[in-house]
Amino acid sequence: MKYILYIWTLLFSLATFSQSEKACVVTDSNLANQWLTLENNWRYQKGDNMQWANPSFDDSSWKESSLSYNLNMPNGENAIANRGEIVWFRMCIKAGSSLNKAIVLNIYQLGASEIYLDGRLIHQLGKVSSDIDKIIYNNPYQQTLELPLEKGKEQILAVRYVNAQYKFPKYATTNGFIRIAASTLSNANSRDIIKNNRIYFHQQFINNYYIALGITILMFIIFLSFFLFFSSEKINGYFAISIFFLILFVIGVIWVSVYPGIPFWITFCYGACIVISWIIALYCLYKIFEQPLDIVYKIVSFLGLVAIGCYFLYDPDILSPVWGILGYMTIIRIAVKSWNKNKVGSILFTSSSFICLVYWSLIVLEMIGFLQIDIIAFIPFVFMVNPIILAVYLGYSFGKRSQELRLSLERVQKLSKEKESILSLQNETLEKQVQERTASLKQSIEDLKSTQSKLIQSEKMASLGELTAGIAHEIQNPLNFVNNFSEVSMELIDEMEEEMIKGEKEEALSIAKDIKQNLEKINYHGKRADGIVKGMLKQSRVGNNVKEPTNINVIADEYLRLAYHGLRAKDKSFNTELLTSFEESLPKINVIPQDIGRVLLNLFTNAFYATHHKQKMASKDYKPLITVTTVLKGKVIEIVVKDNGMGIPENIKDKIMEPFFTTKPAGEGTGLGLSISYDIIVNAHGGTIAIDSKEKEYTIFTICLPLG
Repeated sequence: MKYILYIWTLLFSLATFSQSEKACVVTDSNLANQWLTLENNWRYQKGDNMQWANPSFDDSSWKESSLSYNLNMPNGENAIANRGEIVWFRMCIKAGSSLNKAIVLNIYQLGASEIYLDGRLIHQLGKVSSDIDKIIYNNPYQQTLELPLEKGKEQILAVRYVNAQYKFPKYATTNGFIRIAASTLSNANSRDIIKNNRIYFHQQFINNYYIALGITILMFIIFLSFFLFFSSEKINGYFAISIFFLILFVIGVIWVSVYPGIPFWITFCYGACIVISWIIALYCLYKIFEQPLDIVYKIVSFLGLVAIGCYFLYDPDILSPVWGILGYMTIIRIAVKSWNKNKVGSILFTSSSFICLVYWSLIVLEMIGFLQIDIIAFIPFVFMVNPIILAVYLGYSFGKRSQELRLSLERVQKLSKEKESILSLQNETLEKQVQERTASLKQSIEDLKSTQSKLIQSEKMASLGELTAGIAHEIQNPLNFVNNFSEVSMELIDEMEEEMIKGEKEEALSIAKDIKQNLEKINYHGKRADGIVKGMLKQSRVGNNVKEPTNINVIADEYLRLAYHGLRAKDKSFNTELLTSFEESLPKINVIPQDIGRVLLNLFTNAFYATHHKQKMASKDYKPLITVTTVLKGKVIEIVVKDNGMGIPENIKDKIMEPFFTTKPAGEGTGLGLSISYDIIVNAHGGTIAIDSKEKEYTIFTICLPLG
């Protein structure tokens, strides 16, 4: 038993010695003016057991971590814990006896973790859980975390970590990143980038993006203002759109940097914005250099869209610089091609794009491990190079155009002085010519007015002729009756005289009764003729422009008959069928009766003319038909005049209401009928008149008169 105790004591001493040999010692020298990345002396084990935080736990069976910047990838290739898996890290750490400064930690992680010191939880960063839906992501890379080490004592630093890296991009280079660095509190609070390259460097990086954001917003306002004030310069509008997407990109980078752990789609969106901004800016540069959008532009734009889709596979921070290099090479290409046309623009964009091309090439080389340089802090300003050069070029272009305008103005002023005397003489000549032509124009206007008055009077006389013919035809029947009964009465008087001479008193009285009846009939038909004449004169009298309650049905019926009889009086061979559909409950409406009658007479006359003309040309099967309809629709009386005549050709339908336009042969129409009708309906009565026609088939005129 005694020997066994000796053996256990020896083994424990060896184990303690072994751990002592592998302890990470932090001293004044290795923490001086820098952050010390704790990447050596770690042991790790995948799984989860809270006993692994205890300092007494024997972790000698755990795997040792080789040199790696990412603890979750100890060999630099394969991750220990995949998404949602928990892994423990342990190391022996010791504060040097001469170290008198407070020690702090800085942790960058893509997940959540718990930090233990000698079994005591000192920091909980998010929530560690084996259920991926319950993990609370926390990346405290801008914070300093206290590490309360005791001087000269070896202590166990344990880390319980869960990988919460997002699903996309699928082939991420980090694959669950966790990095732990230690330094003194004074270094952590320093504003020296060398001493505090973990925190202050990043803060300066964000500040640079804030500066870039201010510059982009200012340039967006400038380009947008140029476009709004000079809308013909559409290129400024495209610049403004490009800068707008650049603003979205900068905002996205700031958001991700200040609030780590945001969803992947935010990164996807701002990565897409910078590509879209580039494609639009490249288009603008093609327009500036007056170059056609060639196959190179289309290929680069297509690759940019492909790069956006590839964000689900690879980190945008890797793809965008590669695509950006292609973009800068394209700019240099078109700038060099435009050397002869635009030397200043070629120099500006070639030099700026070359600088950016070199920068992004260095960034790509650093990403793939060929170079070890730290120039990432300048990225925000690199994004600003081309927009600033654009603004400089626009300023130059504006100044150049202003100079050209000034020189042109000077030449114009010089020419104006030389020709001032010539212009003076020409002005005098022009004044005389203007006076002569003005007098001639006045005389022409007077002649035109006189001619117009005569044409209008001619139109009125034509309407009056139609009206007179209708009236004559209307009173012909009662006059025939008067004549006939008068002749019969004269014969009866002769007979009565003979009977009186014969002494046949009763026979004479019978004849007297017949004479009386004839006289009553003569009186009746005479009054009928008198009523027709008075009614027609009332409807056709000139000079009465007073609106009065009028029955539209009566006017439509009277003028339809008058128009028909007027045409029949001229051509006895003409015959047509008349169909009327008058709404009996139609209310009276305040109109100028003679004006409305004039409009209807014009429409009826045109309808009869169209059917009569077609009758002469059509086959015997053709039957002329005129339909007149009145109907009340809401607060509007609608009058529809339809004929099955020649119709109106489509190419003259818009001209049919114009003054002096007519399709009738010379001498048969003035071209004022429909124009005057339009004026009466629309301007005098506030109604509407519409035309629907199909050539060689029909014509429909629709008049709408408001009740009020």
